Amino acid sequence: MNQLKRANVLGVGVSPINIQMALETVDEWIKTDSHQYVCVTGVHGVMESQRDDKLRRIHNTAGLVTPDGMPLVWLGHMQGCKLIQRVYGPDLMVALCEHSIARGYRHFLYGSSPDVLERLAENLKTRFPGLQIVGMFSPPFRALMQEEDSQIISEINSVQPHIIWVGLSTPKQEYWMSEHMGKVNAQVMVGVGAAFDFLSGFKKQAPLWMQKLGLEWFFRLLNEPRRLWERYLRNIPTFLILETGQLLHLKHYNINR
Repeated sequence: MNQLKRANVLGVGVSPINIQMALETVDEWIKTDSHQYVCVTGVHGVMESQRDDKLRRIHNTAGLVTPDGMPLVWLGHMQGCKLIQRVYGPDLMVALCEHSIARGYRHFLYGSSPDVLERLAENLKTRFPGLQIVGMFSPPFRALMQEEDSQIISEINSVQPHIIWVGLSTPKQEYWMSEHMGKVNAQVMVGVGAAFDFLSGFKKQAPLWMQKLGLEWFFRLLNEPRRLWERYLRNIPTFLILETGQLLHLKHYNINR
């Protein structure tokens, strides 16, 4: 599935997939022991990649870059990606947890706060009896010392998860996954950002109608204005200007890895 031609969104290659295709891809990675990571990316991730060439390369080296926001889905359709649908972080996490029960996949939760992780694990296990969450770790806000990082790598590998869910927000989670390729033995790492907060119940998700209209950003802004106003003010107008230029062929964006 990850070999399909990606949609080019300002130089970030977005996988032309839907939830079912994402599940099938993860199954194949685990079956073949092909270690990969998934970037769940919306406008914020695309715009951060305009300012950070390394982050753009991390996206374009990922096994999948799922279209987390509706603008990426619409742009994929405009580029002829007929099957592309929104693969929203919380939806992907829920679908893959349910999917994994019969397959015996083991999960590890990395990121957020201890309270969020405890509630998240409890909610997921209640919703999906038999779900195997084999460990969790809430890192400090500072960068880990090398010895600390080596210790958590050992802890992760000792419980042998198939899937590591990384909830550190963009770009921290993308950097973490890229830097830990070849160090953790899990076949799949998925950076899901705010999914931990939403599925634990610590934050509210936008109504479905707002999600379908691409207005989730507005709902989140209303709920967290102090934290998000600068991000959206900086990202949304610039994204619209740059994407208009791309659509009008005013600039070519390369998505080579």
